[in-house]
Amino acid sequence: MALKYKTRAFVFKKSDMGESDRFFSVFTEEFGRLEIFGKAIRKTASKLRSGIDIFFMSEIEFIQGKTRKTLTDAVATEKFNNVWQDLEKFKTANRIGEVLDNFIKGEQKDENVFNLLNETFTTLDKFQVPSSKFQALYYYFLWSLLSLLGYHPQVEKCNICQQKLNPYAIYFSDKIGGTICKKCLGHDASATKINSDIVKIFRLIFKKDWQMLSKLKIEVSSQKLFENVSENYYAYILSGHSSKNNYHH
Repeated sequence: MALKYKTRAFVFKKSDMGESDRFFSVFTEEFGRLEIFGKAIRKTASKLRSGIDIFFMSEIEFIQGKTRKTLTDAVATEKFNNVWQDLEKFKTANRIGEVLDNFIKGEQKDENVFNLLNETFTTLDKFQVPSSKFQALYYYFLWSLLSLLGYHPQVEKCNICQQKLNPYAIYFSDKIGGTICKKCLGHDASATKINSDIVKIFRLIFKKDWQMLSKLKIEVSSQKLFENVSENYYAYILSGHSSKNNYHH
């Protein structure tokens, strides 16, 4: 007899199979990432259909077969309706789902990642602010996740000489993993010149001070610079990470 498992699961990806089946990529409280098979779930008569979909938090039951895990029950505990109804929120949710898909490959329980997902989607769902702030929430998630997975950049001082940062001569190095000063630029000539606003954003993210971060007013040029630094670091870590099957701490 097949063993039955039950867990809370956040759905971050789905793909259709055949005429009526569907695979769900979920991050679960008990087991980390799982691929779950929903047999005939796209049929209108399916009892499971209303209990699971992309960007739902669901209580799921599944059985482990020889080759795959098959869904046997699903009850949606949080549908994050506002994420579905607002195009900009939905785009942000897709970006978050993509980051998760890129970095979390294996089954490994991680309560902190599960809580981060729950916190981020609860915030995104309740958010009543200009859509420009959704970007901030996406980057809050990205850097928080990278930090949890062992890619936390050092932004308190220069990574090379350990000296205090000069607000007018700060650089961010993907290779070295954080901030460096002008004197140490020889260690990475491709480091990006940043400013104290960027360091302030980093520090608020790593303090988990989302309230302060969401109210922070920074110039458009600094915002663009922060986005560039974030995307470059993301690509750099991903290029080294993609060859590995599981994340590490």
